[in-house]
Amino acid sequence: MAFSLSANRIAAVVVLLGAAAWVITGEFSAVGSQEAEAAQKAPDAAAEGAAPTLRTVAAIVPVFADYARQIRISGATEADKVAVLAARADGIVQSLEVKQGQQIAANDVVARLEGTDVEAAVRNGEVALARAEQELKVGEELYARGSLPELDLGTRRTAKAAAEAALSAAQAAYDRLTVLAPFSGTIDKVDIELGEWAQVGTPIATLLSLDPIVIRAGVSEADVALVSKGSPASVRLLDGAEVQGTVRHVAKQASDKTRTFEIEVALPNSDGAIPAGMTAEVRLSGPPQRAITVPRSVLTLNDEGQIGLRVVGADNVARFVAVSIIEDGEKGLVIAGVPDGVRVVVAGQDLIRDGDKVNVSEIDITKAAEGLE
Repeated sequence: MAFSLSANRIAAVVVLLGAAAWVITGEFSAVGSQEAEAAQKAPDAAAEGAAPTLRTVAAIVPVFADYARQIRISGATEADKVAVLAARADGIVQSLEVKQGQQIAANDVVARLEGTDVEAAVRNGEVALARAEQELKVGEELYARGSLPELDLGTRRTAKAAAEAALSAAQAAYDRLTVLAPFSGTIDKVDIELGEWAQVGTPIATLLSLDPIVIRAGVSEADVALVSKGSPASVRLLDGAEVQGTVRHVAKQASDKTRTFEIEVALPNSDGAIPAGMTAEVRLSGPPQRAITVPRSVLTLNDEGQIGLRVVGADNVARFVAVSIIEDGEKGLVIAGVPDGVRVVVAGQDLIRDGDKVNVSEIDITKAAEGLE
């Protein structure tokens, strides 16, 4: 028993002595240094040998289609022509040949004024001209036989010319007693009554030409290049009616107040059913462009402030593409300028830059439209 205890003590002493010797000789210090150095070098080695972590983005394969930009502007219907027919002489309204709402043709009589003196002047002028013509005829016969001096013949010719001028003046005065329609149209208003006194300039009636009827509206600076003479136009009237028309004029100078360019759209209106002054919406289509529809949230800006998209090619390298917005539609933004052979980043586009290599998770375009609006 005593021997066993002594042996255990001797073994413990031997272990302690050995450990002390290991520490004293520096072997422990050397191993610790190597492990620390290895631990320090391990992260660096891992960083040098491992591939960098790639950011994952969601992208769609764009579906291209020809799309025409829709331009919607407001305007109002106007008569193609408007004329306030006025008296051209002084006199009493002798006859009034039209009523409000009546359709008349060009050169139809609208009204006549009394002009007894003028009528008499015309009759007298006709008589005077006939006399002068007869005297000239006789004079020419006498001159041919040598019985009339040339001077007298000249006098008769001058008298005939004066009679013609007097009759022409009287006839012109008589014509001014009659008010004629300058074009076909509708009498919108009668401004005078039968028997009233009219002076030069007194309004007699207002004449409108409503076929075609015209809509005038302003097109913005951004859209005017898409509109040209002859372009088709669809018009929705305030009562809901849809009418097809044609652009017949595009202004070459913008309004100083609105900075818009006035256009005229002509609509067929043979029955006069569309009145002047009705509010209308004009819809025009620009030339077709190759475009795609994407969620509104996918747009981003580059360092220069341009609006566009992040796209990735077959190499999964991201780049910025500037685009133009054709329309903000019900299903998203319709944009042009996306090149072929790329996928459009729809999630994560603001976390990547040009030249970044990324992991791409392709998603269905319909899901993108539903989930990223």
